[in-house]
Amino acid sequence: MNDIFDDNLFGFDGPMEAEAEFIPLLTQEEEDNMTSAEYPQDIPILPLRNNVLFPGVVIPITVGRDKSIKLVQHANKSNKIIGVISQKNMEIEEPEFDDLHQIGTVAQIVRMLKMPDGSTTVIIQGKRRFKMKELVQSEPFMRASIELCEEPKAPKKDKEYVAMIQSMKELSLKIIKESPNIPTEAQFAIKNIESSTFLINFISSNMNADVATKQKMLEELDLKKRAMKVIEHLTLEVQQLAMRNEIQTRVKTDIDKQQREYFLHQQMKTIQEELGGSPQEQDVASMRKRAKTKKWNDKVKDVFNKELERLQRMNPQGAEYTVQLNYLDLLLDLPWNEFTTDKLDLKRAERILEKDHYGLEKVKKRILEYLAVLKLKKDMKSPILCFYGPPGVGKTSLGKSIAEALGREYVRMSLGGLHDESEIRGHRKTYIGAMPGRVLQNIKKAKSSNPVFVLDEIDKLGRSNHGDPSSALLEVLDPAQNNAFYDNYIEMEYDLSNVMFIATANDLSTIQPALRDRMEIIEVNGYTVEEKIEIAKRHLLPKQIEAHGISKKNISIAKNIFETVIEEYTHESGVRGLDKMVAKLVRNTARQIAMEETINPKLNKEEIQKILGPGRPKTKYSNNEVAGVVTGLAWTAMGGDILFIESSISKGKGNLTLTGNLGDVMKESASIALQYLKAHADWFDLDYRIFEQHNVHIHVPEGATPKDGPSAGITMLTSLASLFTQRKVKKYIAMTGEITLRGDVLPVGGIKEKILAAKRARIKEIILCETNKSDIEEIIPDYLTGLTFHYVKTMKEVLDIALTNQKVKTPFKLEVRESVKS
Repeated sequence: MNDIFDDNLFGFDGPMEAEAEFIPLLTQEEEDNMTSAEYPQDIPILPLRNNVLFPGVVIPITVGRDKSIKLVQHANKSNKIIGVISQKNMEIEEPEFDDLHQIGTVAQIVRMLKMPDGSTTVIIQGKRRFKMKELVQSEPFMRASIELCEEPKAPKKDKEYVAMIQSMKELSLKIIKESPNIPTEAQFAIKNIESSTFLINFISSNMNADVATKQKMLEELDLKKRAMKVIEHLTLEVQQLAMRNEIQTRVKTDIDKQQREYFLHQQMKTIQEELGGSPQEQDVASMRKRAKTKKWNDKVKDVFNKELERLQRMNPQGAEYTVQLNYLDLLLDLPWNEFTTDKLDLKRAERILEKDHYGLEKVKKRILEYLAVLKLKKDMKSPILCFYGPPGVGKTSLGKSIAEALGREYVRMSLGGLHDESEIRGHRKTYIGAMPGRVLQNIKKAKSSNPVFVLDEIDKLGRSNHGDPSSALLEVLDPAQNNAFYDNYIEMEYDLSNVMFIATANDLSTIQPALRDRMEIIEVNGYTVEEKIEIAKRHLLPKQIEAHGISKKNISIAKNIFETVIEEYTHESGVRGLDKMVAKLVRNTARQIAMEETINPKLNKEEIQKILGPGRPKTKYSNNEVAGVVTGLAWTAMGGDILFIESSISKGKGNLTLTGNLGDVMKESASIALQYLKAHADWFDLDYRIFEQHNVHIHVPEGATPKDGPSAGITMLTSLASLFTQRKVKKYIAMTGEITLRGDVLPVGGIKEKILAAKRARIKEIILCETNKSDIEEIIPDYLTGLTFHYVKTMKEVLDIALTNQKVKTPFKLEVRESVKS
């Protein structure tokens, strides 16, 4: 507890009720006796923090320092005489001799009180000025030798001095009268003081002045000079009081609700400053501190400082304040020029990619190429890759593996169903609730300017009256432009050239051509049965065992069981459905363990069928005993598949009927095939009139499934040729290719998926366009084991390979009517 003086107890700005008890009004005789009294040559010295004691004035002080308590207790038991001197610096807790002023006041302890809170309050009365000479003792309290100052006599016959005293009284009474915080009873003390010297001391002690000013008045021994200083201070106080009253009166006349709220906010601000500063100032200080650590350029720095100054001028209760605060927070959170260090160990990267994904050699090769160039060149713009392929082949999870291999942060942004341009570019910050685009939001989340950024399902972007987000992505995914990507919210350019963007798509046809042109398309094909078995064994089963809380010894699945599950229960290019089937098997084992049933760790086919239900084997090649039935190869969004082209003939007028939910392109292929066969009937020793007297029906089974595309052209031609010649189609052969009226065979896409589908269906020979030979060369040789490829250029080559000279057992008799001959 500090030694303090309660100004409000006796001052002009506090109540005066305690005056009769604590402040006796000195008569002239009492003042003379006090001046002429004898005092010891050395006395205890009591330092005061924030007040000055004048002769004749009574003040209460609260003592809390150990030395001060020991001093007043000692003095109270002896002669009650102490020396009171103000500190030069009130912040010093334990002042030394040199920390005190030289001039002080001899005081007498009037009363010593023990307060309810445990503190000690001492009422003292000033007696006479003194000057400290030297320190006598410092423990347990300070004692010093003193020299009493000569107290001047009041010049009663000096008219100027008398006028000063009168002016002093009038100014004091005016302050008491006009100040709303001082009770009118305070006038009693001023009017009843007879001694001019005591009046000067009393007013000096109680007026609203700092310790330094009061100390100068104490040290001034000339009464006229001291009186003039008091008058100057009182005059200034009167002027300030008049000004405050005038302002309050003027404001009071037209104050309204908004102004009242303003004053309440100002009061709140003052209270908050007393408690450590307003929230607004704390926000600004915190932001300035964070800004010192940012690596942004001068342009961004200037914008930040300008917007921060604008925030300081805003009303914290206004709606714009929150918008501005969020904007500055984003600028501080974005990782300007902050990058993670790439791990350029290619062997390590290769191990990570091999560990996380089985197969996908083309993708792994491309990533290692990028790392190799980065290692040699040290600096290069990141590529924009687009992984394209059927669902479930690991396109999205590849991004996470690439991030781990590079040692970069990983973020993923799903674009499926996105139809608002502002989701990419952000909103203008002038709107309440404005936000930056999701590109910068994810960069902020990554806390790095060079993460691996996966744009998932880029082919499923929509568009609406809010703009076209795929057009907004043109800037993001252009290596020549994205070093200055402009977001509407931050209204500045942000460098995205170090971000490694990886897009994923199932269908390239729905991607805007300009956007597709900016990306490097990498096809991620479906898996073979052998690859799926390895993936299930290495990744899916261990993952599900861990997820379901059982151990490896509780379940074991052999390769042939995996093959059964793949071929009979999953019909896909990827492994997502396989993962669900494996999870179902593991859940069954978990249930058996929880119910304490007997379990067989090694699952067999009977148990698989019991757990998963009856399977549905994939379509396989059957036989070639029927004319007009040919196996074709098709590509679907779920991967490759085989389909059968069936054709039949009946007597009629040469009509062509197509069924099987076919698209326009497939219908055109059927018409071309029939027309080509008519034009080259002599190749097969056919009478051209047969086509005019018979109806042809071409059907593609599973009519509920829509089918379209040109790749069934050669299959339809072979089917019609077999039908009209009644020759068998070669066993275990499938084909794919587009046809023209000139008789050329054109290349088609989706070759790897089609080859895998053929192998699953036990096909042994495949007919392809010669141009598709390069596609076959890209496929791993292991996948081609057991397959023979025939590369053709013309339709005649197709028919020569596909048709045998053997007739079907029950051929349809093609006859030309006599009436038509005549």
